[in-house]
Amino acid sequence: MVLALGRRALVGLQASAMLARAARAQGLDRTVRMLVGFPPGGAADIVARIYAERLRGGFAQQVVVENRPGAAARIALEAAKAAVPDGSTLVFTPESMLTIYPHIYPRTLRYDGSKDFVPGGATSSFGFAFIVAPNHPAKDFASFVQWARTQRDVSYASPAAGSMPHFVAEQMSRKLDLRLMHVAYRGTGPAMPDLATGRLSGIMGVIGDMGEQHRAGHVRVLAITSPKRVASLPDVPTFAELGHAELTSEELYTILLPAGAPAPVVEALERAIAAASANPELRAALAKMEQTPATLGSRGMAERIASERDRWGPIVRDTGYTAEE
Repeated sequence: MVLALGRRALVGLQASAMLARAARAQGLDRTVRMLVGFPPGGAADIVARIYAERLRGGFAQQVVVENRPGAAARIALEAAKAAVPDGSTLVFTPESMLTIYPHIYPRTLRYDGSKDFVPGGATSSFGFAFIVAPNHPAKDFASFVQWARTQRDVSYASPAAGSMPHFVAEQMSRKLDLRLMHVAYRGTGPAMPDLATGRLSGIMGVIGDMGEQHRAGHVRVLAITSPKRVASLPDVPTFAELGHAELTSEELYTILLPAGAPAPVVEALERAIAAASANPELRAALAKMEQTPATLGSRGMAERIASERDRWGPIVRDTGYTAEE
């Protein structure tokens, strides 16, 4: 039987056997690179590095974070897709690059989130918060809705055009019959001065960017998209509590392997992510960023990517938004 195999096939079988033995033991006996599609210092980069540290030993001897920013984080995913699927290359990404991007880059997206990658699992999740300035006349979300319906021009910002917070806010605008106008900023920080001066009526952004500002009295968080209240903002209701369950939404970070990665390597990564997420120090570090460890394994994350892609399609189409390509 061995004689019937070509040399390349035989080498492939031997490599797979070696990977399987390594995965069953103490992880891959090599340095693994984890690609991140964002610059150093941002939330994605920080969480990636937190997990890379915890994957050392359990999944591989070393896990080195390699920042590959550009093209709205697509460069890192394209590089991971093209990598040899032997477990030596991972990519850490928000799920929206797999679920929303197919709808906003319909012609130029060079990867398929379900076909070109296999998840090791989800790492953490975070929701979004809708905020106003502390001197805004609306003291809660219901009064904001009433106020907005009396205004001609109600502008709001999100961290980026085409982001999940952008489409959650657009969904909010349509469901509640509000005439909200989106203003694109490069991140939440640049929008804050315009919120303070009244040029913006609100911001839909990541909870982690808003929590400390709310506690300090610099902004007022009216509602969050998480399925339940967060411990650091016990006074802030969820949209579901307010009767708007359709606005419940969270973003998950996930670690992916290129499609074709051997099953033992995928299983080893899944186990290593689960072990990392159970670590008390890691959980405390995520809590400081208003994030929660996720519990989805490889199969569960794959199913979520497919279902979330279907969910966001109609929402994106209703807005008429397409990214510049």
